[in-house]
Amino acid sequence: MRPPLLFLDVDGPLNPWATQPERRPEGYTTIKVALRPGQALRVWLNPSHGPALLGLGYELCWATTWMDAANRWIGPTVGLPELPYVDFGEGLFALRPDGVHWKTEAIVAYADGRPFAWVDDEQTPADEHYVSAAHPAPALLHHVSPRVGLRDDDFRTLAEFARTLCT
Repeated sequence: MRPPLLFLDVDGPLNPWATQPERRPEGYTTIKVALRPGQALRVWLNPSHGPALLGLGYELCWATTWMDAANRWIGPTVGLPELPYVDFGEGLFALRPDGVHWKTEAIVAYADGRPFAWVDDEQTPADEHYVSAAHPAPALLHHVSPRVGLRDDDFRTLAEFARTLCT
């Protein structure tokens, strides 16, 4: 049996972008990323997150606007190998009249009936409803505060969800 998928957003869960800008969280390192010439982004990342995520028993997959760029900038800093990613294509940032996040439909399609957890800072009840109606397997949409990023409680929740799938 294949392990469940864990869809990872970068900004919010891994990069607590909403933290006070002058206060890098303890345990984090700063990288400057120039995705576009002349526009460097400050990104805070915790090198302990990669090993912790790898130890959860999931198949990891990026679900972020960074898409493949996460493999160049984020993965090496947090200790993750190259991961597959959800290609949002034309759906990137597309607004939906039903209030479902623009990532949700693509994530459900990518999961293709497999159990999954999704960590992000932008899910709403509309996403929960969409997933429960459109996805036949168990799914956990886990909100992470962009002020604090992934914490021990988040890792415990993800580990417990993965354990429930194995029983």
